[in-house]
Amino acid sequence: MAWVYLILAGLFEIGWPVGLKMAQVPQTRWTGIGVGIVFMMVSGFLLWLAQRQIPIGTAYAVWTGIGAAGTFLVGVLYYGDPSSVVRYVGVALIIAGVVALKLAH
Repeated sequence: MAWVYLILAGLFEIGWPVGLKMAQVPQTRWTGIGVGIVFMMVSGFLLWLAQRQIPIGTAYAVWTGIGAAGTFLVGVLYYGDPSSVVRYVGVALIIAGVVALKLAH
């Protein structure tokens, strides 16, 4: 169950940068801040649950890896962030590192 908590924590980790991005627009400033805070709290709580059984270094690396890769994809798909082969290779390396940590656990 700890890995389920950790994956969910990583997915919620994507939500707070999106909330902060929403907060850049005056019309959605307060909604974005609220979204960011809620996603941060849920993500942190799920990470806390996961760390009861998963070593802190592994949990943190997986959590941030999911958050980084997911936020990158949201940025490219919904916010027009730059997209290139090199950037995708970088994200693939992050994912490969997360998989290696899981396999070594």
